Amino acid sequence: MNLYEHKILLVDDEPALRRMVGGFLTKAGFREVVFAGSCLEAEDACRRENPNLILLDVMLPDGDGFALFERLHRETAASVIFLSARDEDENRLRGLGLGADDYITKPFLPEELILRVTAVLRRVYRIGQETEKSRVVDLGDRLIDLGSGVVCCNGDKDENAAEVTLTAKEYAIIEKLSENRGRIVTIDALCDAVWREGNYGYENTLIVHIRRLREKIEEDPSHPKHLLTVRGLGYKLV
Repeated sequence: MNLYEHKILLVDDEPALRRMVGGFLTKAGFREVVFAGSCLEAEDACRRENPNLILLDVMLPDGDGFALFERLHRETAASVIFLSARDEDENRLRGLGLGADDYITKPFLPEELILRVTAVLRRVYRIGQETEKSRVVDLGDRLIDLGSGVVCCNGDKDENAAEVTLTAKEYAIIEKLSENRGRIVTIDALCDAVWREGNYGYENTLIVHIRRLREKIEEDPSHPKHLLTVRGLGYKLV
């Protein structure tokens, strides 16, 4: 799938903004842009359309975009970019801390929106990068397929356990750790792998993603045996 074949869901209660942003995306070449004006419509659209990327307003008429994100996050592996008139650091960090891929403050330039959208899609789906068809990380009781971004049980310990999908940031973390398996990866190096440029100040957000990643790859996330903390330095995968 090329970049412009990915489906985008825009969730915003302002019809004029939906038309404007939809026009930006269509003009840029994106072939499928769908819309929702409320939390209820967004949840329905997610189940029906299975989008690859969600542009999500923070203020919606029937709820809070942050709470909606948490509900959607349990049902879809779609990347999320928050759109908000709130530019306070607290809200930006809250959105990123929940696991969103980006946070854009309104008003924004069309060029900025397109750049942010394409950057997230390229990073998540590794468009334009050479990848192996199947790169598997064997953790004994769990297998992580880096080719598909999926975690599954290894062997027959739990045959009924469902596969779980990694988010974009969880994928970036486990990829960096697997490249340095058995060695310490510093907090700065992990932040750089996840947020690329401008990674300063993301240490607490990284902790949130590490905790959620452990819930997917560890039998007992409270007592991890694979993704270990090296106090004061960073993390390592064993």
